[in-house]
Amino acid sequence: MAELEGVFAAAITPLGKQDDIDFAAAFELVDLLARGGASGIALFTDAGEYAARSVDERTRLLYLTVKRSRVPVVAGVGAATLDQSVALAREARDAGAAAILVPPPFFYRYQQDDLYEFYSQFAAHVGGGVPILISNNPAHASAIALETARALLATGHFAGIEDASGDPQTFACLQATAGANATILAGHDPTLAQALRARAHGAVSGVAGAVPELVTALYRAIRNGNDSEASRLEQRMQEFIAWCDEFPQPVILRVAVALRGIKTGGLSVPIGAARQKRLEEFRQWFPKWLKG
Repeated sequence: MAELEGVFAAAITPLGKQDDIDFAAAFELVDLLARGGASGIALFTDAGEYAARSVDERTRLLYLTVKRSRVPVVAGVGAATLDQSVALAREARDAGAAAILVPPPFFYRYQQDDLYEFYSQFAAHVGGGVPILISNNPAHASAIALETARALLATGHFAGIEDASGDPQTFACLQATAGANATILAGHDPTLAQALRARAHGAVSGVAGAVPELVTALYRAIRNGNDSEASRLEQRMQEFIAWCDEFPQPVILRVAVALRGIKTGGLSVPIGAARQKRLEEFRQWFPKWLKG
């Protein structure tokens, strides 16, 4: 599955004045990410705040993005229910998405047998026509245990898995479980470089959704065995991530994209006065850091 190798930039969702999706700004962002070297674009991951957008909004943006983008588009189909995830997946398949990224249902925590049943029924309802990637992102949904992932991958219905756990041992075990025929993507920016050195096929990166040049350069340096350059770029990435960690996600990503000239709209949730002051400091820091 060579088309799923490289860095997939997890895009934010630009918003208009009425809290609707700003499609013009979204197209500008797609162009920016492609120019920045991203191998592909991932829509409606946690960076895209998928839980806040309707099925109709997500479907429309996906169709238009696939037409606009010069690189493959991966569609996140996370939802609160099986029916919604299936509906999103079918639309993504029909739109021509390169793959779909499927996290467990959000909000509630589910047991492993529940997750196995969810993914089994999901695959049965969607059928073929588009590669299905399981998304293990314990920060935002139920964690998928190694045994569950192994059983699901063994069915042959899933093309691979994105691991955003941030645990190197979990990543290594999933990598061993997946075998040679499945795609393994890193989904945790703080440990992205470590996962790439461990031969992940690529990454779904929120940082790449704001600074694709940095993450794609890091990917190339690691792939080419340029250790000194990779270490330098990894340090730069950690500097940006340190800012991200100070705020609820995806505040820093949205502000960084805005500072790059894309209209992003306001924050989905307001932040307090102390963080507003800190955010102003980020606005002063980011252009200098980006230029450097």
